[in-house]
This record gives sequence, C-alpha cells and structure tokens, in this order.
Amino acid sequence: MREAGATQAMLARISGVHQPSISQFLSGRIDMSDEQLDRLLSCLGYRLEITRRAVEAQMTRSERRSWRLHQALASRLTPDALAAWRPTIERNLERQRRGVTGQPHVRHLERWTCLIDDEDVRALRRVLTGLDRTSIEMREVSPMAGLLSRQDRERALAGTR
Repeated sequence: MREAGATQAMLARISGVHQPSISQFLSGRIDMSDEQLDRLLSCLGYRLEITRRAVEAQMTRSERRSWRLHQALASRLTPDALAAWRPTIERNLERQRRGVTGQPHVRHLERWTCLIDDEDVRALRRVLTGLDRTSIEMREVSPMAGLLSRQDRERALAGTR
C-alpha cells in the first residue's frame, strides 16, 4: 500500500472490500483467503504468487510422540483390524468416559465413539495422523491404548525428539 500510495479507504473503494476488514487484516486480527488477498493486490498493481513447500509441523515433544504412535496405528488400520481392535477400543472409551470431564475432551470422546460406531476407517486415519488442532486434541483422549506391541511402540518412537 505504501509503495502504491494507497490508503485503506481508497483500497476499500476500488476493491469492494470493507475498510474495517482491510484494517483487521493488516493488524493480523483476521486472515484473508488467497482470493481476497489477490483481489486487493491486483488493485495495487500486484499479483499473488503462492509457492508450495513442505515444512515440518511444529509440535511439542508430547504431541509428536502421540502423533508417531497414532501414525503407526494408522498404517495398520483396516476394516478387519478395526473389528479386531474394537473390544479394546470400547473398553478404553468406557474407562475414559468415567474419568474425563470438561471440554473439549468430552466432545472428542463423543467424536471417537461416532467414528468407531460408523466404522469410518478413512476419518479415523485422518484423526490418527492429522496435524490440525482438533486431531491433536482428540489424540489426547485417544481410545487406542494397548493396540501396539511394546516392540511396535519402541519402533514408532525411535528417534522422537
């Protein structure tokens, strides 16, 4: 904006984006979609260029260990494996329902129950390996304890920092 000599009010007039939205974006209070940002930049004589590259996810040591263990489970998860694991998973869910209080944990236990009841292997894999906040929080109340052998756990955690 500085290089183009534009004010927020002028950019709002020519882009059709409300000035308060521009202000919130510039202050970091909201994120804009790539399409919105491209529209604003084009009004200033620029275009948005996006470069994709893989970056290592930032996780705490505990989150990374949990992710590694659940990743190992995801690699073994099939409809048949889920059927075999189900008694252990249901015992774990029942134990956790008795001991877990508060949100978001209660909500996440309900979600685990639905995924297991629906036998939704694809969605289970997403939760087991996802790096979004919901998946990380769901793994905090995971009913998957006791499904990996000691050797498989050690192999999954080897090299975890």
